[in-house]
Amino acid sequence: MDTAQHFAVDPAGTPSVIRVAVMGVSGAGKSTIGALVADAMNIPFLDGDSLHPMANIGKMAAGTPLTDDDRWPWLDIVGNELANTRARGIVIACSALKRSYRDAIRTNAPDTIFLHLDGTLDVLSSRLEGRSGHFMPKELLASQLAALEPLGEDERAVVIDISAGITAILAEAVAGITAATAR
Repeated sequence: MDTAQHFAVDPAGTPSVIRVAVMGVSGAGKSTIGALVADAMNIPFLDGDSLHPMANIGKMAAGTPLTDDDRWPWLDIVGNELANTRARGIVIACSALKRSYRDAIRTNAPDTIFLHLDGTLDVLSSRLEGRSGHFMPKELLASQLAALEPLGEDERAVVIDISAGITAILAEAVAGITAATAR
């Protein structure tokens, strides 16, 4: 596939940068799908979890949900990474559950496309049970689902149902991002 077709062109005829935040609750597949999308679009991938301060990771590992005060500095870092990419684009996995969190990211990177990986409690729970070596315990899934705010009509977004297979999710994600960049 020719990756050049995935980049919108501004009125001056130069390719614009694609900024994608793959969002959703724990277990939705943000890192897996984000890495695959980045590979398909020939742009870098960054797992937003790697940007969390150690204090945040410690809280989550202990089963303590983060507060907004914990998240604001992290969201600023995520927005800066999106805004300051030197590549033709970047994909970052970041939960971005609330509108205010997405707004904070857009403060630095207003053209970010949010790729929401959406799933039912059953699908998400089964994925979390099969995962090991991650600091986010499945016990925090309920608090994340309670915090999740749907994307607004005014947000650049693509919503994907994660109950399909990875190949179908990837194809739908790339097609959705391609369409969103053309808007």
